[in-house]
Amino acid sequence: METTTKRNKGCGLGCVMALLAFCLTVVVLAAAGVWLVGQFREGWMDEAPWRSGDAARVGGVDEQPRMREIWSAGDGDSGVKVARILLRGAIMINDAPWDGEGAGSASSALRAIRCAAADPAVRAILLEIDSPGGGITLSDQIYHELKGFKESDEGRVVVALMGDLCASGGYYVALAADRIVAHPTTLTGSIGVLLSSLNLRELADKIGVRDVTIKSGANKDMLNPLRDLSPDQTNMLQQVVDALHGRFVGLVAENRNLAVEEVRRWADGRVFLAEEALQAGLIDAIGYRETAMQQVAERLALDEPLKVIRYEDEGSWMDLFRRPRLFGGLGLQQMLEGDSRLRYQWRP
Repeated sequence: METTTKRNKGCGLGCVMALLAFCLTVVVLAAAGVWLVGQFREGWMDEAPWRSGDAARVGGVDEQPRMREIWSAGDGDSGVKVARILLRGAIMINDAPWDGEGAGSASSALRAIRCAAADPAVRAILLEIDSPGGGITLSDQIYHELKGFKESDEGRVVVALMGDLCASGGYYVALAADRIVAHPTTLTGSIGVLLSSLNLRELADKIGVRDVTIKSGANKDMLNPLRDLSPDQTNMLQQVVDALHGRFVGLVAENRNLAVEEVRRWADGRVFLAEEALQAGLIDAIGYRETAMQQVAERLALDEPLKVIRYEDEGSWMDLFRRPRLFGGLGLQQMLEGDSRLRYQWRP
């Protein structure tokens, strides 16, 4: 009897393990099949006849990424389009495959600006900014792309609309706009450059941690948290910060038609409410989205209603695994029906 009971227990456990292994194998095979089909379909879509010729190669993939054009507002039928582009959160590149960049990210905004520049019907960009700033280089890249949009065809316009916060790198980007509109409660400014680190040398000494660094020069490990900066190194880094700050100040003076010395007086990192920013010449108007759209219409010299569009990144089969939370039931249905150019249907 005891032997039979042990045999039954062993059989039950073995059956459970076998079932789990079978389920795992099915999941792995299904995932591999989806990936292979997705790779095949995306490659076929890129080489499809309707994507051949100049329309598929204008500027290259990086310069003119594929994005879906979505109607946003307005019923104008003049053929003139206004691209509404969002810039939300910290201005930085996010390459984490499990998170992605998302609508309003700096990378998404860059792609949208390039798409707008490649479409001759887009005569204006309404750039909605709600950002505390971020990376200097990425902010400068967005600024450069906005300038390029205006220079690519005569009469093109950029209007910036500030949200809760448009500071530091966010304001840097806004400088490319022909007109800047802030909400009555917007905080803006913070014109400055920051380089920071932590010094843990004394803490490391107390807990017995020693730094071992093999370096090619005396300055190679500047800002090492386990070492103090020498006076020469401090001066060296200060010169870098001052040079970047000088560029920021110069762009403010150039784009806002202000004297450099006037800008330097308050370009110490302070923030301004909208009314103060208006008095300082940092912005052009205080209002809401309709105020910004009025600025667009005035700059384009159009009295008729405008058609406003926005851009969305095209989803792929791999996004189902990388960012499953972005897809709802309808998105999965589109996948199963063979639509590899997905539009994200649900965002929590």
